Amino acid sequence: MNLEFFSLGDTGIQLLFGTEISEETNRTIRMFSEQLEEHPINGIIEWVPAYTTLSIFYQPNVISYKTLCDKLGAVYEKLQGGAELSSSLIFEIPTYYGGEVGSDLSYVAEHNGLSEEEVISIHSSKDYLIYMMGFVPGFPYLGGMDKRIETPRRENPRPKIEAGSVGIAGSQTGIYPLETPGGWQIIGQTPIKLYDPNSTSPILLSSGHYLRFVPISKDDYVEIEKAVQRGEYEVNCFEKQGVDRNEFR
Repeated sequence: MNLEFFSLGDTGIQLLFGTEISEETNRTIRMFSEQLEEHPINGIIEWVPAYTTLSIFYQPNVISYKTLCDKLGAVYEKLQGGAELSSSLIFEIPTYYGGEVGSDLSYVAEHNGLSEEEVISIHSSKDYLIYMMGFVPGFPYLGGMDKRIETPRRENPRPKIEAGSVGIAGSQTGIYPLETPGGWQIIGQTPIKLYDPNSTSPILLSSGHYLRFVPISKDDYVEIEKAVQRGEYEVNCFEKQGVDRNEFR
């Protein structure tokens, strides 16, 4: 994997880690980000990881573009020497599928020649890597959805999608963290708050971790929602075991 540098105006630089969206690429970007966190480079303000890139913003009056490129290149060389990556967590997200909160579940099933129960089983059968966060605070872009339930976006987006809605768009799945317009096929909803501006840690998830959908009943949904509102519910999360570089080759 070759590293390429691209200027983002006079205060930014984008690092391109190849063009393939993969867990190995994501792993390299995460390791690079951790190196920047553990060994700060004077002049860097912040960095934003994405599918295949890492955008870095800096103070040109503190460090020049050329010097920054040299220092970032040295970080990349260090990674080639076998830097370790911190452990990933798996977040279990209780999800009520179908019914009034998952009105597109039947369409997803029909589109793929499956029953609604099969769609639920497939969708909740694996752990999804959180590749990046966007387009609103707390929205996780998840990788690894089974091709058997791929479904195109809606031709006409809805003007309002409820917070917590779980959707499918093409080969992607994700969760709307707050009420917003959207064109994804909605198959369920979680009572968990992915974004809470009143919390000391407003965004629950972050890139590099994993998410697991856990099917629940409508009654379970109501009970968990009440517990969340009372501030008495904690999302179950645990360390992902057996992750190593060879797994992605």
